[in-house]
Amino acid sequence: MNLAELILLAVALGIDCLIVSFSQGLCFCKNKKRNSLALAVTMGLFQGGMPLISYFLTGTISKYLNSISSWIVFSIFMFLGIKFIFEAFQTENKDTLCTIGLKNLLLLGIATSIDALGAGVTLKFTGTNIFEAAVIIGLASLFMSVVGFSFGCKFKHFPSKHLAVFGGIILIGLAIKAIF
Repeated sequence: MNLAELILLAVALGIDCLIVSFSQGLCFCKNKKRNSLALAVTMGLFQGGMPLISYFLTGTISKYLNSISSWIVFSIFMFLGIKFIFEAFQTENKDTLCTIGLKNLLLLGIATSIDALGAGVTLKFTGTNIFEAAVIIGLASLFMSVVGFSFGCKFKHFPSKHLAVFGGIILIGLAIKAIF
């Protein structure tokens, strides 16, 4: 793959990061810089790391995960989407919900990077420099995550219950998209 193709691949893989980060920005604007950075670094590391894993384990890991990868993504996004909607209707103090938890960061990182895992196999077969590709994919995902989170925070002036439900619906939509 040439540089232009790598950049297009990175942008395509980063779309999920952008959308997920937007939904998180709707809910977690209190510590905007910390949350945005934590989410962006998580997205960048997972998106850049997954192709490395599959590149070096091509043949072993891909034959097992290809058949169920859509269902893994579906399950994680569905779980998080339902959780967001459920939490929107709880009456607890919303000020305590200031940071994205480590568990959510890890789940979102895994869910958004399953496609990147598959991309590593393609990169192996095309003879692409995997380290260059991983850096480009990771940086694109990091950048797109920051942009998505920032846009999500800009919509924060809407009632928080509606935003949490909307963020949950976005995640459920991504879950459904994953299996079709």
